[in-house]
Amino acid sequence: MPPPAGSTGAEQTGGGFLKRAEVRDVLAWLRLLLEPQDAAAVVRALARPPIGLRQVDLARVIQVARRRKLDLVVGLAAATESPQVPPEARERIQRFVELHRRASADLDAVAPDVFLERLIERLGMPGRSLLAPEDLAEQQQSMGRLLGMARAFVGDGGSDTRELARHLATALPGPDGGVQASEEPPAGETVQDHVEAALALLREELSDGVARIGGRLGELRLDTDLDISHGVVRYLELLKVSALMQRPPGQDLAEALSDINARLLAAATPLQREILQTSTLDESLLAEGADAPPIGFREEHSLRAFLPRRGSGLAMSASDIETYRSCPLRYKFARVLRIPSEQTIHQRFGIVVHQVLERYHSDGGTTLPGLLELLDTGWRRAGFGRDGEDGELFEKARVALTTYHARLHGQDSEPVWFERAFSFRLGPHHLRGRVDRVDRLAAGGEAEYELIDYKTSRPKSTEQLRDDVQLSLYALAAREDWQLESSRQAYYYVLDDVRVPVPRDERDTDAVREIVLEVGEGILAQDFEPTPSPSACRICDYRIVCPAAEA
Repeated sequence: MPPPAGSTGAEQTGGGFLKRAEVRDVLAWLRLLLEPQDAAAVVRALARPPIGLRQVDLARVIQVARRRKLDLVVGLAAATESPQVPPEARERIQRFVELHRRASADLDAVAPDVFLERLIERLGMPGRSLLAPEDLAEQQQSMGRLLGMARAFVGDGGSDTRELARHLATALPGPDGGVQASEEPPAGETVQDHVEAALALLREELSDGVARIGGRLGELRLDTDLDISHGVVRYLELLKVSALMQRPPGQDLAEALSDINARLLAAATPLQREILQTSTLDESLLAEGADAPPIGFREEHSLRAFLPRRGSGLAMSASDIETYRSCPLRYKFARVLRIPSEQTIHQRFGIVVHQVLERYHSDGGTTLPGLLELLDTGWRRAGFGRDGEDGELFEKARVALTTYHARLHGQDSEPVWFERAFSFRLGPHHLRGRVDRVDRLAAGGEAEYELIDYKTSRPKSTEQLRDDVQLSLYALAAREDWQLESSRQAYYYVLDDVRVPVPRDERDTDAVREIVLEVGEGILAQDFEPTPSPSACRICDYRIVCPAAEA
């Protein structure tokens, strides 16, 4: 059969077909099935169809895997639990994990040629996209040639799929048209190939960005000007890469990049300059080899000046961490842009109860009339009345504080600190906050303490609080800042007079450390993708300006 139009005889009749993109996709899957540590193979499999993970999400996944010291395949499962990874990316990652699971199961269960045929079908080749007829014919012929190599392997007595995978995964055309086990391009081509890849990715990012930003211009948004500046910067970066490809022969990439950057920065606005200077594009262009970071482009705007920085890290509280984990975009609106929100009547009610208890203990109060008098004063100052819903809430507070007073003076433990502040460092970050109450427990030997946080919401069970971060952070603070090695933790639901202990051990301490570092990394990277859900969106103060709010 003559080669299809658009292909060369050497490419289709020799080993050159192994250089085609769809064949390299199959070979990448074979390599990662044999060696999960092969980062280059995993990255290609994630970025190419049928997965098609965007480069910015790919960069996030690699960051999570490297920080946890996991290979990329194992790290993908961990990445789906990260608040930095948006829902669409999680779906694509799950698609990869499922495809990898099925292919791994077939690796030792079916004949080598059958395995390869199934893998090609799962990857959707041929016919994975709407190709021109001549392109589709070339793709089909390439897959046929690859299957032919597998059948020849079986015909020669090969019965081990892993051996076939090793044979094909290392197969590339040699200078004589045969096959050689080398995938290293000539030294002079490596850099230029890397720049060409960046150009192709930037074109795709720019095309997607135009549609995304254009669609947002008609919405009620608080950061439209940032959106436009971000789109302009994408175009400037496309110019940068195009200029690099056309630099004079022999000019060093770093030298050319420095000169082009100076010219672009001179032409940009102050906001565009800041976005350009915080991009990861230059780092990706200058890195080479399998360990190089993927070409990644931030989709968020540069908000570095607005982040709650403390030294090289961030100033964070337990509330900040919970807000970011529930929805990074909500954190951006509330903590970075500091958009005010109106408190609900129940939030105001909870604040009054907390303030009454704080003042009662700080004044050294011991009598119930004194406690109720503080409630009456705080109630009026907060603007509450005594009729209707306000009156019902006041009666709830009065009954609850009466019960609180009786419990406080009838328990074996001794309250020793109220509203005790803590401040300590975890990695580069500064953690601060206050614990409502600390009790010394009645026990023999070494003193033991219980950290108590007041709640005016409906009680939760110990099982519902299994993944709670707040008390785990408080326990870590007690150890790091107060040197209280032994501490218990509990929530006290004031309105229901229910105390719910939340047991914690060393594994929980390690987990909260990991969560703090992960959240801090996401905020510093300005990863503020929304994570919509019916429960979170229903009570969010920023639904009207959120592009992903649930209906």
